[in-house]
Amino acid sequence: MLASTRIALSYTAFAIIAMSANIGVQDCIIRISSSAILLSVIAGTGVGLVVKYCLDKHYIFRFHPRDVVHEGGVFVLYACMGVFTTAIFWGFEFGFHYLFASKEMRYLGGIIGLVIGYYTKYQLDRRYVFRTVPA
Repeated sequence: MLASTRIALSYTAFAIIAMSANIGVQDCIIRISSSAILLSVIAGTGVGLVVKYCLDKHYIFRFHPRDVVHEGGVFVLYACMGVFTTAIFWGFEFGFHYLFASKEMRYLGGIIGLVIGYYTKYQLDRRYVFRTVPA
């Protein structure tokens, strides 16, 4: 298998894992309080970010930080790159919520936004986060 194919398949699998964690956390919070949509989206985004960072760092980019401070700096840069992609994700999720007014369609919008966001995120991380930070 070509290295690029392996990376694409792994990245897709990890994106699905992170999306599942994100949507799963959202659903758990909504089950507790159906009026906590914003809280559920924020919490899901945070969980998805941490899950995706750990998977990307180890398996996609094979990154090994020098120490805890270096790791923290890389995570902050990774999270900053995610601000734009999170806006894409939230735009789709809240847009679908507004347009269709159903939990299922809001989740579908979230999934669509996450797919677009993760593709963009990979390009940013490959070019800026894990490439420019010395190990």
